Order: sequence, then structure tokens, then C-alpha cells
Amino acid sequence: MTITVSTVAQRLDAPHRLADDLGFQRRLAQFNSQRIAPSQPENDWRGAIEYDAQMRLDEGQFIEQLRAEIAPRAAAAPREPAAFVAWFAALEVEGPGQHDSLFDWLAEHATDAQMLWFLRQEVAGEAGFEDLLAYTQVKMPVRAKLEMARNFWDEMGRGRRNGMHGPMLAELAADLQLDASIDGSVVEALSLANAMLGLALNRRYAYHAVGALGIVEQTAPGRVAKVAAGLARLGYSTRQRIYFDLHSAIDLRHSASWNAEIIQPLVAANPDVASSIAEGALMRLSCGARCFERYRADLWRARAVEYASA
Repeated sequence: MTITVSTVAQRLDAPHRLADDLGFQRRLAQFNSQRIAPSQPENDWRGAIEYDAQMRLDEGQFIEQLRAEIAPRAAAAPREPAAFVAWFAALEVEGPGQHDSLFDWLAEHATDAQMLWFLRQEVAGEAGFEDLLAYTQVKMPVRAKLEMARNFWDEMGRGRRNGMHGPMLAELAADLQLDASIDGSVVEALSLANAMLGLALNRRYAYHAVGALGIVEQTAPGRVAKVAAGLARLGYSTRQRIYFDLHSAIDLRHSASWNAEIIQPLVAANPDVASSIAEGALMRLSCGARCFERYRADLWRARAVEYASA
């Protein structure tokens, strides 16, 4: 596949919002699936590189659109280390999508079918925290790298297969026969996963990835605790709830360590990275907020139809 100057210019001038383009997000999700999978040399390696270049240009436009949307708020973040960490911590309350009513509803009212639909989208939007962390830690300063290593060790079950976090979610999806395919996922879930991979895989966004992963650790516990409560209410087993029960507790510790051992030292060493960390956090929260809004719209619309037909 040949890329010309004119096609590149046309792509970079795309007037529409790529985060809302279902066709694009599906193509990018498929590209990312192939991009991170272990593989072997291809005969047409030049063609593969040309295709990679095309997709990475499109990905760059997508990420830069997300950056532009949150740039004014990120620019207001302080650059002094302690003040920045306080600003970052306040996002748990003040950030986009925080304490969305969707999660109280899942805990208290969602039917089994509605919970399964939600879980299908959540699995689709999960980019694999341990892999994102592994990409992000490359060449980071020692103190930050060591904390990322401790976090990674927890994600990997401290060396025990049955303690690994990623497989817990995959096994839940298999157990419940969730169709988390690219074609079965809403655009917002695909956009979230694609954004997280885009930040972690491109070194120009390394500090953005630090912010995005850190805000996941900080904001996830309240949400996953309510998902776990909803699953318990619906009669799901302890084994089926373990991924959510685990993260409602362990991420609190991870968040405190992330802020103290990664974010504060990085900003102290170079205040210029504060804006990138802030942008990454706000991008992740904004993508999540769009997911929650879409989930509410689809789930509550279905509920209204059920009531009307009853």
C-alpha cells in the first residue's frame, strides 16, 4: 500500500471527530490487535511497514484530537510537584465521568441481561493494564520504573497463574460467554482501548500514558466495587466477581504509590512533564465519561422499551 503526500495531507485534515467514527475505530482496533500480537517475519515486510505508517498517521490524528479537547483544562494544572499531585488526586472527585449514576444503577437495579451487556463493553474497552504498563516503563527513571515493576508484579499475580489480573477478566468473559468482539462493541469502548494503546505504544506520549494509567488506579475502585455489588445481587459467584472485588481494594494502594513514587518524582525532576501527565489523565477520564454516557443511553433506552411493552 503506497502513501503519497496528498493522501497524508487529506488524512491529517480530516474534519470529523475520529473518536466517534465507528469504521475508523474498528480498523484501528484490528490494527492494534495485530500490532501487539507476537508474530514472525512477512515476505512483504515493506508493504506491512507502509500499512503501519498509514495507520499510525491516522492514530496520531485521533490522539491529537483527544488532546486538543482537554488541553485548556490540562494547561491549568500546577507544575510544583506537591501541588500537581494534589490536583491529580482531586480528579477522583472532579474529573470527567466521576461518580456517574450508571454505577449506582448497576449495583442496585440492572437486570442480568443488562449487566451482561455492560460487561461485554467493559471487556472490549480493556486494553490490558499489565501490557500497557510494560510498554510505559521503558527507559523511565529508576524510582518510577521500580514502582511500575511492583505494580506489574501485582498484575502478574506475584508469579502465580491464578492470581494474574488479566486472565481473571478473560476467564469471566469466557465463563459468561460474552461476545467482546470488535464488531460487537460500541464505538466509545473501542475508542477508549485504542486511546490507551496509542498513548502506551508511542514514546512521544510516554508521560501521557503515566497519567492515564495513574488515573485508572485512582478512579477504578469506586466503580468496580459497585459492579461487584451488582454481580453479587444478581447471584454471581465469588469466583466470577473476583476481578472486580480485587480491584476495589488493591487499586487504592496502587494509586497512593503511583502518586508518591512515580508522578511526584517525575514532576520534581522535570516540571515540563506535568502538562503531559495531566493531559493523559484527562484523556482517559474523558474517554471513560463518553463510555458511561453511551452505556446509560443504550441500557436505559432498552429498559424503557421493556417497560412500555410490559
